[in-house]
Amino acid sequence: MTRWILRNARAVTPEGIRDPARIVVEDGRIVAIDNVTRVGQSDRDQVVDCGGGWVVPGFVDLHVHGGGGGDFMVPDPASHRRAARFHARHGTTGLVATTVTASPGDTLAAITALRASAEAPNPGGARLLGIHLEGPYLNPARRGAQNPRWMRDPDPVELETWLHAAGPYLKLLTLAPERGRAAECIRRATQAGVVVAAGHSDATYEQVTSAVEAGLSHVIHTFNGMRGLHHREPGVAGAALDLEALTCELIADGLHVHPAALRLVYRVKGPGGTVLVTDAIAAAGLPDGSYDLGGLRIRVAGGRAELADGSSLAGSTLTMDRAVRNAVRCMGVSIVEAVTMASTTPARLIGWGHRKGRLAPGYDADLVLLDASLRVRATMVEGRFVHGPGAGGGDDVP
Repeated sequence: MTRWILRNARAVTPEGIRDPARIVVEDGRIVAIDNVTRVGQSDRDQVVDCGGGWVVPGFVDLHVHGGGGGDFMVPDPASHRRAARFHARHGTTGLVATTVTASPGDTLAAITALRASAEAPNPGGARLLGIHLEGPYLNPARRGAQNPRWMRDPDPVELETWLHAAGPYLKLLTLAPERGRAAECIRRATQAGVVVAAGHSDATYEQVTSAVEAGLSHVIHTFNGMRGLHHREPGVAGAALDLEALTCELIADGLHVHPAALRLVYRVKGPGGTVLVTDAIAAAGLPDGSYDLGGLRIRVAGGRAELADGSSLAGSTLTMDRAVRNAVRCMGVSIVEAVTMASTTPARLIGWGHRKGRLAPGYDADLVLLDASLRVRATMVEGRFVHGPGAGGGDDVP
């Protein structure tokens, strides 16, 4: 099997920046990170000269609906592969495929198909690390671009069906904690190892606090689709900032959250409590135009996705590499801190922190090569280049 040697790199490691660095990859794992500059090759070695560019751990996107025309709600592995390949071109090496609010039958079909894709051999894109159910237990008052037709109270019996269908791949469950029987579902899901998040919620601060006592530990797309911060009723946003138990997602696309609010979350939560996500939809990477999202018509213009009537943003066309660049530029963080929010913290959150999200010996060789402007030159997933030097063929993506 090929042994890859990445030399002349600026590596972001758990100990900080190592420059210059040599990274040795064998059998899908990182076997060494050192400062050796001269490489003695064997016949099976492939050497990549990084030219002094950055090598960072692959990005882990916990909230992504699709991209490049691929949609994770479509029960078709070809659609899943297309999205995974698109995002790999932008540095994502692992993702949690995210659903939208839909009928019981469509939700179950999506879960079943996504589990099959997660268990299948990786054909050359980001690896599906799990499933994120965003809905249907949401509040229509904060529906955003989720279809209110299918929103309903949490159902413990239905949840058991989902847990059985998803097996170990159900990683995230988003619900509105103020809805009936939410606490019961939170306790059952956390017992099964699922991270439960608040989202599309009109809960009060006290209702979120009670949900945290039941096991709620995460907040999706902070400030969006939730009761906002008020000095007499802090709401979901206030609880997200105040309660240490809650990690916070941010969509750093310049549209969903003002830079000042991005900085506020970071100052309160730090890199270990903040997660960069895309919330990308199938239209990410495609031309402007009209698209479908969970049965709702949306329009994309200049990269901005919104409902056709303009009443709400509708996911995003963001990619993780752009989220990292925006974090560095708009939040004033270092590349180390940005990578922690894009790789290390999300991997830890969903139980993959022992294998992914870090450049360290023994970890999966999920790597991204970035140039000086933090644009992706190459992506490696578990020791295989899926974009850049040595990458195989596969479906064309935008």
